[in-house]
Amino acid sequence: MAVPITDERMTRTGKPILIIDDDNRNIFALSAVLKAKGYTTISAGSMKEAFDILSWHENIGVILIDMMMPDMDGYEAIPLLKTDQRYKDIPVIAVTAQAMTGDREKCLAAGADGYQSKPVDVDQLMEVLATYL
Repeated sequence: MAVPITDERMTRTGKPILIIDDDNRNIFALSAVLKAKGYTTISAGSMKEAFDILSWHENIGVILIDMMMPDMDGYEAIPLLKTDQRYKDIPVIAVTAQAMTGDREKCLAAGADGYQSKPVDVDQLMEVLATYL
């Protein structure tokens, strides 16, 4: 089920950030940090839910995507996003617990525009977001 936008503040581009993660604790933590910084977030607990949100919400500014999810992981989803004309221009940032040598490159090779390891360093995340918003 899609989570409606409840915060009236938007990103600097006027667009919310879509957080896709199957762990509600991660969604809560990211949302709290981003809202404290003045951003609006929408969350999805699966890729199916994320695609539903994207189909009816046309102005997503950035997607933060967990790379390891049960229904469809980020390695499968990002290429679908990047080849779909409706979503191809939305920056996708991989947010993942995978932080071994080569994982960043693997995420970028899948089509991610950026990479952020978990636990998330808030300052680094803000730098990455500033690049795209």
